[in-house]
Amino acid sequence: MTNKTRLFKKSLLAVTITLASSQAMAAGFQINAQSATGIGRAFAGDAVIADNASVMARNPAAMALFDETAFSIGFESITSMIEVKDAQYCGAACTATGGLVPADNASYDDAGDTSIAPNIHLIVPINEKFAVGVNAYSNFGTKTEFSDGYAGKEFGGLTDVKSVNIGVAGSYRMNEQWSFGAGLDLIYGKGELTRPSPLGAGNALEADADGWAIGFNLGTVYELDENNRFGFAYHYTPELEAEGDINYLGQTSDTLYIPLPDIAEFSGFHKIENTKFAVHYSVQWIGWSDFDVLKADDIGVLNNYEWQDGWHYSIGGTYYLNRDWTLRAGYMYDTSAQDQVTSVSVPDSDRQWFSTGFTYHITEKSNIDFGFTYLLGQDVDVAENTENPLSPGSDLTSLTATTHADAILVGLQYSRTF
Repeated sequence: MTNKTRLFKKSLLAVTITLASSQAMAAGFQINAQSATGIGRAFAGDAVIADNASVMARNPAAMALFDETAFSIGFESITSMIEVKDAQYCGAACTATGGLVPADNASYDDAGDTSIAPNIHLIVPINEKFAVGVNAYSNFGTKTEFSDGYAGKEFGGLTDVKSVNIGVAGSYRMNEQWSFGAGLDLIYGKGELTRPSPLGAGNALEADADGWAIGFNLGTVYELDENNRFGFAYHYTPELEAEGDINYLGQTSDTLYIPLPDIAEFSGFHKIENTKFAVHYSVQWIGWSDFDVLKADDIGVLNNYEWQDGWHYSIGGTYYLNRDWTLRAGYMYDTSAQDQVTSVSVPDSDRQWFSTGFTYHITEKSNIDFGFTYLLGQDVDVAENTENPLSPGSDLTSLTATTHADAILVGLQYSRTF
């Protein structure tokens, strides 16, 4: 392909950033979908709290904190609310006449959707030193779709992407203070995209690709005493090779090479002595700057994205009300991965998480967890265009807009020990 138009490059952006990652971007949001307890505290302290088996997804070393077999199963619903406002679309006629043909209103009330992300985790202590675990969770599940009649249809279209992480891990307790862990992640991702032609004849892009990648994770836990502990974990995710059918204006490709971010997290947990209250916190780094270019087999570099690393800063509190009820809340500030390159199909911004949840203890060995989070995004200015294939360097169509994306996360989970 000699004419790599921005339509093709920006359309692929929506799927390539989400196909596979231990965490993933869902309609502009980086979603954690490992547990309902995490949702209820904005994932503050989640690499070390270890109140159920889902902790192995954040830090394999925390499995050493269990002296009984632990099992958790649950799901998360993700409802994204995406608004495109103050939008103006300059189509082919508008561009050709230098604006004498007026631009169309391209505002859109809601391009979001609701998806379900399940999870399951099992930790089995072998003896006082060793524990092993297996888990599976959907680290992405969302759908963004603009109607066929949308004025800037080539910038919207359909984006439907899902991913699954299957993990196996082990931990080793060195002494009363230090524990270490490691695990392997088998990651599967699948994405489907369509982008209508700006000229109104069929689809300019149809893509259906999937692929596998193998990553690993390492972690450690330091226990100062029974009420104070710290955890650190690192997740490595390699470049994913996604294969499928990609058709752009009659030209085809079958393989995308997708660089994915590594993730590091530090967490702390502190139970305040002689009280029912605990405070916990996390700082997480996501190496999105690795997503610098997108390459396709037999085509080469499709685009430079110039993404920036992301950060999560979260703090939360847990109140152990009585034997039956545990209450929690949390706040997170989550920075955007996008810098200069923005899109209406993948709106992204810095985000704030406002979270609350509870645990109801059915028995001493079983409980139900509920978590709720409202993610509040920011307004972001977007300017997109498609290059004219007959006149390189000039635009065929263009779109300017302001995007705003919020989300609601709800999690429900059952956990027990044996």
